Amino acid sequence: MASPTDRVYSDSHEWHRFEGDVLTLGLTQYAVNTLTDITYVEMKKPGTVIKAGDIVGEVESVKATSDIYCAVSGEVVEVNRALSDDPSLLNTDPLGKGWLCKIRVNDAAGKAGLKDAAAYDAAHPC
Repeated sequence: MASPTDRVYSDSHEWHRFEGDVLTLGLTQYAVNTLTDITYVEMKKPGTVIKAGDIVGEVESVKATSDIYCAVSGEVVEVNRALSDDPSLLNTDPLGKGWLCKIRVNDAAGKAGLKDAAAYDAAHPC
């Protein structure tokens, strides 16, 4: 399955979709396949200021706990509350309804280190 081309990807398996100064962050299909059944999601609260490379949350699965990173600096403005009630959304729709959080970007310098879909898929095939 090819990764969507409307976003960019990190080597730590997060996708970043930029819409103006707001970034939507999520986990890649590769990450979800590797973790298997995700059972818990915890994200930083809205209002939290983050720096590029900071941990913005974590996911737990039957296999492991993994930190979630963001490549740019900004402020968390929204978290996907649906994941609190149903973390399995990450298992079934990580590229859509399973998005993690939205961040108002104040420094996008870290975006330069992200990969387009073709480069990410070449390095991490599903």
